[in-house]
Amino acid sequence: MRYLFILVALLVPVVAQADDLSEDRVKELVLEAIRENPGIVMEAVEILRQREQAAQAEAITSVLERNRDTLDNDPNAPVLGNPEGDVTVVEFFDYNCPYCRKVKPEIEALLEADPNVRLVYREWPILGEGSVFAARAALASRNQDKYEEFHWALMGMQGRAEEASVLRIAEQVGLDTAQLLGDMDSEEIDEHIATSMRLTKELGFSGTPSFVIGDALVPGVIEANQMISLVDTVRNEKQE
Repeated sequence: MRYLFILVALLVPVVAQADDLSEDRVKELVLEAIRENPGIVMEAVEILRQREQAAQAEAITSVLERNRDTLDNDPNAPVLGNPEGDVTVVEFFDYNCPYCRKVKPEIEALLEADPNVRLVYREWPILGEGSVFAARAALASRNQDKYEEFHWALMGMQGRAEEASVLRIAEQVGLDTAQLLGDMDSEEIDEHIATSMRLTKELGFSGTPSFVIGDALVPGVIEANQMISLVDTVRNEKQE
């Protein structure tokens, strides 16, 4: 029945305008056409699907164009890999997300395989107070030039990231925990997390991890070879 409504919605305005028929009469003609040729229903659905895909692609392009500079060049976002690299990969993540931890070796493999990748990290703590504490601590560790080391340690930890476990790992990587706690309460950290929340809402992401690689939005776990392929696509498009 849904397909019938779709077909009528697509054909009624055209037929009514062309033949000056009433809408009820047009519907009768459409039903007759369907009985004689049921395949036109699927043709109409395919047309609608293509229109929806085109509209969605256009919307995504608009969102990316509007936020490209923030995604790629936000000075308040940590950058790993090659800061001068020619292709940027943006990851939104949560330290308590098991899938983010699962993708950790894939990210490491990408950085090892391609020395020209810029990896922009966007802390997106959505899995409870422990996630918020971990994200704020990680961002604060930038003041002690320990973000990368601290990040990998947190991502490789066992169990949940909570205040006690985060501070224990902070000590293990050589952070001054007293300074860390003081630095966690800053406007820069507030702004980073708020920007992550805004970006993910506009991009339509609903969970972690989520990636932006060129014009591709990639939610969920992605393997290194897939990331490498997407990075190569972006690089080739730049060279054309």
